[in-house]
Amino acid sequence: MVTSEQPAAPFLGVEVRVDTTDAAVVLAGIASPDGDHALATYDPARQRVTIEIRVSGRTRVVAVRGITLTAPFGLAFVLCENQITALADRGNGWQPLVSTRKNVAAFIDFRQSDVLRRFSYAYGTRSTDASAAAPSTPPNAVRRILSQLKRSGRRDSQVGSLSLDGLGGSDAPGGGDTARAPAQVTSVRAGLFGMTGVRDLHVIQSPDGTPYIRDGKLYMTMTCAGLGFFQQAHWGVFTLDLDDLTRLEQVAQLYFTRDGLVLGDHAGQIIIDGDRCIVAVSSWGDFAIGNIHVRHTVAGLEVLSGVHVLATERLELPTRFGAWDPALGRIDERWYVGFVESPSQDKRFDFHPALAATAPGEDYVGPLELVGADDSLHQCEGPILTEIDGHWRLAASDSDLREYLLYDLTMRRVGTLDAPYLTNIPHPQLVTIDRADGPYQLMLTFDGTPYGEAVVGYGGHGDLVIMEGLPLPQ
Repeated sequence: MVTSEQPAAPFLGVEVRVDTTDAAVVLAGIASPDGDHALATYDPARQRVTIEIRVSGRTRVVAVRGITLTAPFGLAFVLCENQITALADRGNGWQPLVSTRKNVAAFIDFRQSDVLRRFSYAYGTRSTDASAAAPSTPPNAVRRILSQLKRSGRRDSQVGSLSLDGLGGSDAPGGGDTARAPAQVTSVRAGLFGMTGVRDLHVIQSPDGTPYIRDGKLYMTMTCAGLGFFQQAHWGVFTLDLDDLTRLEQVAQLYFTRDGLVLGDHAGQIIIDGDRCIVAVSSWGDFAIGNIHVRHTVAGLEVLSGVHVLATERLELPTRFGAWDPALGRIDERWYVGFVESPSQDKRFDFHPALAATAPGEDYVGPLELVGADDSLHQCEGPILTEIDGHWRLAASDSDLREYLLYDLTMRRVGTLDAPYLTNIPHPQLVTIDRADGPYQLMLTFDGTPYGEAVVGYGGHGDLVIMEGLPLPQ
């Protein structure tokens, strides 16, 4: 069945549950009214999982793996940018079976807005002798497929494990678009992709550094790691319940458009300045070596919930090198912008922290002038502008030294944070919270815990790590 529900971005999942196995091939993916499709399939007779695409009337199997799936099991199709992954859940959680980007991107580009809008979620079965056919229309009531934000209280955004539905899926039975499914398919779920891990935490705050807290929940942005490398990730807004630090909820999915492409740019910050949200983000969505840069736009508070595709433009930073990880703050009438400056993105990236500032009274776009950069470092990123003991600091994370470095607003190194250094390059996001017994400080960061690396490659990593500091003096 080809549904009427279309994804807002090429970051999506379709999951089918199979309770019995017969000769029919099970399908999950996306399809267009003219018969083009991208599918994950399982053929019980041939005992194989495939990734199949059909473009301009020609069907190709672009990846295959021999495997026996014994019912009951789940089969899932995930598209992250142009990388398609087939996964199975045999009772121990979702595991990737086969994945390819190169063999998909050679024939179709789902990042193109005019291409993506042709496709809707699809699922069903077909006979083994009709391997090139479009998905069949199934025959029993299944769960409605939605692409809108789920506003329930349960935590769909799982940290460190695969979340297929993220904000988009629905498990509400019946109503709306219903269909009949073959006996072995008992339920279907689809929507925008969640994450395989989280990275690049940045608290949403006002220009003076005050964290944005609403109804006892701290708002922050995080990179949602995808099934693949950096261009397979995207960006999201999350809330953390300050009364229960285990309660993390994703409340928004953010995607970005430029040059006719819908991309998963990520690693940035949102500043709430009056009634405007300043959105600054890194151009990781197309992973253009030599042209990685910071982009920005201004939106309203609506970006803190729901699904949004935002148009951005380049933020002119005072560097001739690549740049990412923007961090903004307004101090003494001047906007400061911390960022990563990267002279090279060869086999081993070379990058270090830098700081720019505007003239007093100017807006954040500047013109920006370089305050300084620590080019003695080569693996240091994740700059955070934060106030510590009444002094503004730029904090950054250096994987060679395995330390969190602190700089003053002249980019003079003034010390380090006394906190455990984890795997990967954990960003030192500090936030001070007021509570009844006085202020206390949290450090929100991530590690390099991988997911599915043997199949999808490097990039699906990141567990959320929360550290609590000693009580602050009053």
